[in-house]
Amino acid sequence: MKAVGLTRYLAIENPESLIDVDLDRPVAGGRDILVKVHAIAVNPVDVKVRAPKDDVEETPRVLGWDAAGVVEAIGEDVTLFRPGDAVYYSGDITRQGAYAEYQLVDERIVGRKPTSLGFAEAAAMPLTTITAYEAFFDRLDLDRDGGNRGETLLIIGGAGGVGSIAIQLARAAGLTVIATASREETSQWVRDLGADHVINHREPLRPQVETLGLDFLDHIAIFNDTDGHWDAVTDLIRPQGRIVSIVENERPLDQSLLKTKAAGLVWEFMFTRSMFQTPDMIEQHELLNYVADEIDAGRIRSTVNEVLTPINAENLRKAHAALETRRATGKLVLENFAT
Repeated sequence: MKAVGLTRYLAIENPESLIDVDLDRPVAGGRDILVKVHAIAVNPVDVKVRAPKDDVEETPRVLGWDAAGVVEAIGEDVTLFRPGDAVYYSGDITRQGAYAEYQLVDERIVGRKPTSLGFAEAAAMPLTTITAYEAFFDRLDLDRDGGNRGETLLIIGGAGGVGSIAIQLARAAGLTVIATASREETSQWVRDLGADHVINHREPLRPQVETLGLDFLDHIAIFNDTDGHWDAVTDLIRPQGRIVSIVENERPLDQSLLKTKAAGLVWEFMFTRSMFQTPDMIEQHELLNYVADEIDAGRIRSTVNEVLTPINAENLRKAHAALETRRATGKLVLENFAT
């Protein structure tokens, strides 16, 4: 089968950083399904995993943790899907990824593809959807059905992939959403997605929040630069509030800033369930199906912003280079392998 992989971890400008390869088609067994991949999305985690280092792979490593396609075959223990089903999923970072014509993935972390979306539109959704959903409804313990209606939520990095779906999930849950964006086009993007207010993360946050008539915020989600925003978010979080971050820190974070407020920091990493084979892995199947229903009902829209075709090393290098600028809006998707 056709695939795009790497054997060395190189700067994206190097044509050997991602290469076209031919690999054996995998065989489904156990709870795995074999998916014929129609479209993939590129995420910051792809760039991070590919980043230059001295490691060398004996066989090509295939990246990619966002895909939509059709079930080709199923393992003997599969109960959730049948061949011919259209699916979307993020996958497992410890296994071969989606930059391939066929991919094995555990059925418990796969959802039904929204029927109202094409494969490219659907491929933009899984990783960011799982991340945002878990950040809000598992880590911050918010109620997706409106139990926290009217409470304030600050989303730092509102125009990125995670922020774009997060705004929609938060609005659907009845929260008052304050999203950050720093450019005119990204500010309009987050407004179009449903943000109630937009503030600039390149300027001091407290004065902008106070302009909205607020002293503290009930919930804060950091989807960009935990280190750079730490002092601001610990100042803005309400007493007994909670902050969730998906961006690892590079410097120690002063936890004493949270102590007098009895506030807390929680982390979200959407690969945790698959990496550790947690007993609740199937929650990702359920949440993807829930969001598929919301999309088909017209309450959530795809966050795809650009589509490249075909899926090959040249286009994937372009996609990685674009993400490395850290100025992405929405999601960048690749569709179809060349015949």
